[in-house]
Amino acid sequence: QVQLVESGGGTVQAGGSLRLSCAASGRTDSTYTIAWFRQAPGKERDFVAAVDWSGGTKYYSDSLKGRFTITRDNAKNTVYLQMNSLKPEDTAVYYCAADSQIFRAAMISRRYEYAYWGQGTQVAVSS
Repeated sequence: QVQLVESGGGTVQAGGSLRLSCAASGRTDSTYTIAWFRQAPGKERDFVAAVDWSGGTKYYSDSLKGRFTITRDNAKNTVYLQMNSLKPEDTAVYYCAADSQIFRAAMISRRYEYAYWGQGTQVAVSS
């Protein structure tokens, strides 16, 4: 079992930046892939970014690449999502997710592949 807690959300003006954190606890000794997803009101939960257990391999939604950066600090059991040049359309609840059974790149962006989820943190970007 892994518990995930997101933090760092808030309200920011368009063009601003936020850094989200996902703190993991519990069975953090396993090789978990950790991902960020987001869900805007009335829309599906979409993939944002993911990082493998070592932090060496990173994946991004094509539409967000270049503005968002995912990093991982295993010493702190924390994954970060740096979000720059934010736009109103980035407004959503951001969730982190983890799973130890993701073995292929094709699985990374599928939300149903992840067994563990945090409660989410709200990000609002005003125009």
